[in-house]
Amino acid sequence: MAITDDLRKTLSDPTPLYFAAGTADLALQQAKKVPALVEQLRAEAPARIEAVRSTDPKAVQEKAAARAKEAQATLQTKVNEFIGTLDVDLKKLGESAQDLALRGVGVAAEYAVKARETYEKVAEHGEQAVKTWRGEAAEEIEDLAIAVEGKPEPGEVRVEPKPAEADPAAIRKAAAAKKAPAPRKVTPTAKKPTPPAK
Repeated sequence: MAITDDLRKTLSDPTPLYFAAGTADLALQQAKKVPALVEQLRAEAPARIEAVRSTDPKAVQEKAAARAKEAQATLQTKVNEFIGTLDVDLKKLGESAQDLALRGVGVAAEYAVKARETYEKVAEHGEQAVKTWRGEAAEEIEDLAIAVEGKPEPGEVRVEPKPAEADPAAIRKAAAAKKAPAPRKVTPTAKKPTPPAK
C-alpha cells in the first residue's frame, strides 16, 4: 500500500503544474522584452556594420596572429610549470584524487540544493501567476454577470439562496423518520363485559 500512497501523493501534488505555470509566466515576461531589444539592435546595426566595413582585414589578421602567439606562449609556460611541479608520489596523487572526488560530491550536492530552491521559487511564482489568472477570470465573469443582470441599486440587496448546511443530527433524524413506520390508528372495539365473579 505504501507504493500506491506514494503514487497518490505524487500525482496529487500541484507543484509541478505550478512550476510549469511559473516557467510559462517568466517566459512571457522575457518575451515582452524582445521587441525593445530588437529595436535597440536595429538602431545600433548600421554603426556596427559600418565599423566592420571600415576595418582593415590585414590589421585584424595581424591582431589574431599576435593573440595566437601570445596564447601559445602562455600555454607552453603553464604546461612546463605543471610538468615541473608534478609530484610522482602516488600516495599524494591518491589523496588528491580522493579530495577532488569529495569536492565533486560536495559541489554536486550544492547544485542539487540550488536547483531545488530554484524549482520551489519558480513553483511559488507559478502559484501566484495561477491565482492572478484565476482572479482575472473571476473579474471577467463578474463583469459579464453585471452586464447580463444589470448593476444592483445601492439600496437593493440581492440575497443568493445558500444550500442548506448539512447538520449530521438533522440528517439522522430525517432518515429515522423515513424508516420508522407510521403509528397505527387504534380503533376502539366494544369489549364484552365479563361476568362478575361470585
